[in-house]
Amino acid sequence: MASGCIGTVGDADVEARGSGAGGDSSAAGPGGPGDPSSGGPSQAACDDGEVHPGRAPLRRLTRFEYNNTVRDLLGDTTQPGFSLPSEDLGNGFGNDADTLSVSSLLAEQLGTVAEGIAQRATATPEALAKLAPCAGDVDAASELACARTIVERLAPRAYRRPLADGEADELLALYTAGREGATFAAGVATVIEALLQTPDFLYRIEWGSPDPARPELLRPTGDEMATRLSYLFWGTMPDEELRVAAQAGELSTKEGVRAHAERMLDDPKARPVLRFFFDNLLPISNLADLERDAETFPTFSRSIGALLREETQRFLEHEIFEADGTWASILTAPYSFMNGPLAQFYGIPGVTGDEFRKVELDTTQRLGLLTQAGVMAGTTHSNMTNPVVRGSFVVQKLMCRTIPLPTGAILEQVKPPEPYTGDTARQRYSQHSKDPVCAGCHKFMDPIGFAFENYDAVGLFRTTENDVEIDASGSVPGTEGTVSGPIELVQKLAETEEAQSCFATRWTEYAYGLTLRSEDACTREAVTTAFKASGYNVKELLIELTQTDAFHYMDPRQE
Repeated sequence: MASGCIGTVGDADVEARGSGAGGDSSAAGPGGPGDPSSGGPSQAACDDGEVHPGRAPLRRLTRFEYNNTVRDLLGDTTQPGFSLPSEDLGNGFGNDADTLSVSSLLAEQLGTVAEGIAQRATATPEALAKLAPCAGDVDAASELACARTIVERLAPRAYRRPLADGEADELLALYTAGREGATFAAGVATVIEALLQTPDFLYRIEWGSPDPARPELLRPTGDEMATRLSYLFWGTMPDEELRVAAQAGELSTKEGVRAHAERMLDDPKARPVLRFFFDNLLPISNLADLERDAETFPTFSRSIGALLREETQRFLEHEIFEADGTWASILTAPYSFMNGPLAQFYGIPGVTGDEFRKVELDTTQRLGLLTQAGVMAGTTHSNMTNPVVRGSFVVQKLMCRTIPLPTGAILEQVKPPEPYTGDTARQRYSQHSKDPVCAGCHKFMDPIGFAFENYDAVGLFRTTENDVEIDASGSVPGTEGTVSGPIELVQKLAETEEAQSCFATRWTEYAYGLTLRSEDACTREAVTTAFKASGYNVKELLIELTQTDAFHYMDPRQE
């Protein structure tokens, strides 16, 4: 029997069990990167009392991190990093160290962007004074001393470590070269432009140091740990409190790291990182650019799309930072956040004004994150819903099951249904479950997508399509029985350990800037176990990411 499912579905053993088409959904198991059964050491091996260090590849700053860092280093709020080429998504968040190579175009653009930042930082006496008070009104006799002051203030923060012997003199030599025949501002701009193109700024370089108790193991230095913490929670360079803590040795223990992690997570600066994470995990980042047929969806507009994205982000921030929420409660919360225009779009009365506020939902129609209109619209790529796309999003992003795209001769046989071959999406897409070429993969995706058919292409609730009653029954892979619609589906999904462990895996991959491999199984096991022990509390998950061996120890075999 042919199957369009070439590769792995669910776990690494699916293909061996029957060409991707054999077995039922429960046989697939959690699998993928979220499941220890997909390879690597067993749980017993992870609990052997030994230290299991993590991989520590060279990590380049992403555009998100670059923007935040130049903002905090130089006060530049123009978000110049967005002029750089976009990152390969890799682990889904664009910060996968294994994919952050430097192309010739990126190298060229880094120079151009650095030049612009340096010019803005030195454009006026007021701008220069922000670098050091002496620079606002400098004279010829004090120029060199002031330039040294700027170097000694900027460079350690840019490098995220104290300067080594001679480094300040090298940068001062650049100042002198840039100043010759020009102005003091030009000399300082030369230094800034150079700083922003050094590996020490562009990369998070970790050399580590031997652990005093076990010299065969490497641990991040205090400054390297400060950098790990700062980019995890704030997406930027360490603040002064963290730098002082690093020099004082406060970050040499898990307890010390936990204390600072808790402080940082409670700071408002943690919220943009949370938004960035969910912008990449969920299909909401482009809602403001979403286009729909105005005649078919007269109440939808790009401004509504932007409000839908804000609804999701406000809801998540409230659940995680104020309600002490769990991933299960996020998936099943009976409320959301809306302002007047958005409530009008939803058809919810009694909400006015532009300010977002908490709104109770009709839980016969909506419940939790996945039933928000933005998520449903974001998983729809045209004016007609597609249960395959919606189901694929849940299975791959939220359950960590890999569904490979068909290739070669199989791809030629896989054709999407014509738009008008049936009145409902179930009628149009039912051929997938009948065709053996398609069934191997679609039996994992379609039952979830069909359960979301009560939401149209802009996420509004409906009971009919083309005047035909919608059958929103479906199922969750790896579970028994069926669900009668989206409410039962999200409730059932929230109860699965597979969805919980996958969420922990997604955060681990983002936090560590990696795609987890089989050799990272003990790290994955440690995080998912701690997440479960916390009752699947999201804030506690973020803290526990700083408590693993992989966060505190570096594999000494790596160069």
